[in-house]
Amino acid sequence: MTDTPSVPPSGERPTTPPTYGARPVGPPPGQPPVVPPGGSPASPAGGAPQRRSGRSAFAASVVAASLLVGGAAGVGGAAAWNEWGSNGSGASASAGSTTTASVVDSPAQPAASGSVQQVAQEVLPSVVKIDVAGPQEAGSGSGIILSSDGKILTNNHVVAIAGGSGKIEVSFNDGSTAPAKVLGTDPLTDTAVIQAQGVSGLTPATIGKSSDLAVGQGVVAIGSPFGLESTVTSGIVSALNRPVDVGSDSQGNSTVYPAIQTDAAINPGNSGGPLADLNGHVVGINSSIRTAGTTTTSGQSGSIGLGFAIPIDEVMPIVQQMENGQQPTHARLGISVSDASSGTGLSGSAGQALDLSEGAQIRQVNAGSTAAQAGLRTGDVITKVDDHQISDADSLVATIRSYRPGDKVTVTYQRDGKTQTVQLTLDSDASAS
Repeated sequence: MTDTPSVPPSGERPTTPPTYGARPVGPPPGQPPVVPPGGSPASPAGGAPQRRSGRSAFAASVVAASLLVGGAAGVGGAAAWNEWGSNGSGASASAGSTTTASVVDSPAQPAASGSVQQVAQEVLPSVVKIDVAGPQEAGSGSGIILSSDGKILTNNHVVAIAGGSGKIEVSFNDGSTAPAKVLGTDPLTDTAVIQAQGVSGLTPATIGKSSDLAVGQGVVAIGSPFGLESTVTSGIVSALNRPVDVGSDSQGNSTVYPAIQTDAAINPGNSGGPLADLNGHVVGINSSIRTAGTTTTSGQSGSIGLGFAIPIDEVMPIVQQMENGQQPTHARLGISVSDASSGTGLSGSAGQALDLSEGAQIRQVNAGSTAAQAGLRTGDVITKVDDHQISDADSLVATIRSYRPGDKVTVTYQRDGKTQTVQLTLDSDASAS
């Protein structure tokens, strides 16, 4: 891997800024792309099909699929009747016999506690569809109601389409709509808070704890994939603390977070919607998907069972800052790093080449930073922060992002073939703004 340029003192590796919803971003060469599923942005003239055309194509594919499945179901039903619909002697029904469908009164059963049905009933009133129209494109995403007066949490890449002059409209679960304005955005965590106008009496979501999640635990994703609002899908937590890099901001700071990985179906338009546990508590914000490189008839990549959500614990302090009109702040080490396995040619302080397959190798230490004060040097390879194993540069950025400025951490690193540790207090990027 060639040298990476230095970045603002946040311990982040710069990446090429993404074009949300238009092209894959994030993965290493040869790997399937990770993309934010934030709606179906329409492109300017000469680009990809407009959103209306994409939706029409998608609708056509749904109809075609329905016809095919309906036909197959009909054949299957006939086959089942021919095999099992005989009388007790084994003789098939005569050609002249008739049957009459019976009507049975089957009242709806109450949802069982901890079922997907129960979660849907509890969470759906707190989920919205967000339509965004900007100067050059339009798209849709999802959001989570935070307060009864209309504060809504979503992804930054959903509302970024509006720019400074676009329009945002929120559709609620009861069918009503309201215009909205942006209260705050944070590209580094891909979060934003908007305010729906002239509303009251909304049902806020119940915020849970992502730190309580376990691999294999059932979860439910709710949102508006491809504009199909109030869609519910379910699955399990398939991994935790998965470093996901979906691009960078205008200053080159990476948008990397320690994601919850799930096989619950997440598609374009799910972005900003909740990932809930089976108690109906929001534990994550659905934000990105890994694709296999193929696309649907709408021109966008679809779910292959690898979706990623931002853990709610890590972003709630930032969300609260945005709700209060404050500039979001983030923890930082004050270094620039690259993958230790990328073959950068850096060596330890004694000059010998470092042979490490995992870790984040320091390329630059910013003067006056907490890393500099702790004695970290260029060439050191960070392998652990507290009990979190560091596998590469993204892993370090995602891990540091999970802390808050002022937190004390223990950093384990390799220097001159020896393992060393140091305790330090994380800086805030507020001083750099």
